Parts: sequence; C-alpha cells; structure tokens
Amino acid sequence: MKSLSLKKHSQAGVGLIEVMIAVLVLAIGLLGVAALQAITLKNSNSSAERSQAVMQAYTALDMLRANRDAAKAGAFNSGWSAGSVAGAPDLNTVAGWKDNLQHTVGPGSEGQIQCDAQGECTVGIRWSEARATGGTATQTFEVSSRL
Repeated sequence: MKSLSLKKHSQAGVGLIEVMIAVLVLAIGLLGVAALQAITLKNSNSSAERSQAVMQAYTALDMLRANRDAAKAGAFNSGWSAGSVAGAPDLNTVAGWKDNLQHTVGPGSEGQIQCDAQGECTVGIRWSEARATGGTATQTFEVSSRL
C-alpha cells in the first residue's frame, strides 16, 4: 500500500509541465503564422504597386493615342520626374498623369514619356520597392508602342 502512494506522490506536477510545454509549442507556432502574415502583407502591397504601374503606363499610352499629332510633335515628352500629391489630377496632361502616379503607384514614383516623329513612344515608371521582401530600392517598368 505504501509503494502505491509513494508512486503517486513522485509524479505530482507532471501533467502541469506537459501543459506548459504544449502552450509553448502553440505560442511559437502562432508567432510563426503572424510573421508569415506580415511578410504576405508587405509582398501583396508590392504586387499592387506593380499592377498599378502597368495600368498607369497603358493609361499614358491611351493619352498619347488620343492626341497622336501632338505626341509625334513631342508635346508630351518629359524626363524622369515626380508629380505632386495635391488635388485631383487631370489625366489629359503629362503633369496630371505624373500626379496620378503619386496616388496610385505610391509616393516618390516618377514617370517619363518619350515620343519620336514616327510615333514610336516609350513610357516609363519608376518607384521604390524597398519595403518588400528582397525588394530593391528602385523598380522600373517601361513599355514601348507605335501610335
């Protein structure tokens, strides 16, 4: 009878240690899920910026096609520069298009338009992607089209 009560007494608290280890493993797993969620959020923002850059480049090409003669004459040509964030942008002008880049692609984004007399136009967009996982400080997207 004494040996039975002695065995019960020597195992007291073992259940509590098992529960504490299980809680520790669960906490580490939840921290891993939270870190994965943060990385996913950063990378989805990067993906959204890339998608917006592509759409804005094609918006600029549509603006150039709508004013083909002025584009061939070089009226829309501009070097790399950023727009302003203030006000509602006028998408029929280069300045308005660059302003819209600030709203859609992100602050600090820059645009460039170059057209020649034959109607060959190149539209470029540059933005920072340093916040994304493995991102570089500057990403550039350029598209060329004949009007």
